[in-house]
Amino acid sequence: MLRRLQQLLSALRPALFGGLLTVLVPAAGAVQAEEAVDYLSFATEDEANSTEIFSKASPAVVYVTTTTLRRRSRFSMDVMEIPRGSGSGFVWHDSGLIVTNYHVVADASRMQVTLQNGDSYAAELIGSAPEKDLAVLRLLDPPSDLTTLPLGDSTELSVGRKVLAIGNPFGLDTTLTTGVVSALGREIRAPSGRQIRGVVQTDAAINPGNSGGPLLNSLGQLIGVNTAIYSPSGASAGIGFAIPVNTVREVVPQLISYGRILRPIMGIELASDRWRRRYGIKGIPVVRVFPGLPAAEAGIRGISRGSRGDLLLGDIIVAIDGETINSHDDYLSLMERHKAGDTVSVKARRGDREFDFEVVLTESQ
Repeated sequence: MLRRLQQLLSALRPALFGGLLTVLVPAAGAVQAEEAVDYLSFATEDEANSTEIFSKASPAVVYVTTTTLRRRSRFSMDVMEIPRGSGSGFVWHDSGLIVTNYHVVADASRMQVTLQNGDSYAAELIGSAPEKDLAVLRLLDPPSDLTTLPLGDSTELSVGRKVLAIGNPFGLDTTLTTGVVSALGREIRAPSGRQIRGVVQTDAAINPGNSGGPLLNSLGQLIGVNTAIYSPSGASAGIGFAIPVNTVREVVPQLISYGRILRPIMGIELASDRWRRRYGIKGIPVVRVFPGLPAAEAGIRGISRGSRGDLLLGDIIVAIDGETINSHDDYLSLMERHKAGDTVSVKARRGDREFDFEVVLTESQ
């Protein structure tokens, strides 16, 4: 009898345990699912910060597309309008002013600005600074509810600070990438060939189409304008550059008011860097001094002709305000720090002698 009972229990054991597992597994699965829901709804403080910044700032970011005119053939006078390029930008003022990179709109015959909501507006170029790779557009018929960005201070940046880039890489609208400030004080070459100094370097992914878009800090403030990447392939390789907002603060109001950067002048024409390098000259030779302007009044001399008709070097500027001048870029960058009415100390070499001049700068003509 006992043996028969043991056999019966052995036969029932799989069914009993199977039923027990059927009861236990769904219960455990339900607990895990509930825990997963709680986990997925959790956001870190950094994630919440990024989400909030993107939500508030993205309506101010725009997509800029340009077209240009081209002949249908070299033997035809008929022209056609073809796409030239695209990039990003952002609303500077709610009256319809847009800031972007100069290289985004250079040589364009028509510009179109698309807002985050998909509405597109024709735009016109009102000012450009190729030497800073900045341009300002105006929407021809702007809406009344444009969003602008608060301005930060690029002097407060430090390596390791969080940054966020919003733009339209590869035409993919309103894309967010994040990273940190990876270096400060970099230099990049502008479309005009001049050096842009004090540039912010970041590892936030910046790809073609991000140009002209804003770089923001963790307060959602504008701290730079994304302008270039360092990559042999043309795609993000972890090194991107942005024009610092303090430069933007100085340049954009001038572009709005005058269409270009205003810098004071001495009233001189300088020899080209190519000519200077060809003859191994240190400093910048003065080619011409314009009568009635500050340099002439201070006594600076340009190139003259000798009794035999040969050219005689005049003054070679070697320093201004104690800073060595070795190129046009050095000279122009120093002039940009001053305004009309400022006095600068000019050290020049004339033959074997050195002279010091005090020059009061005047407005550009």
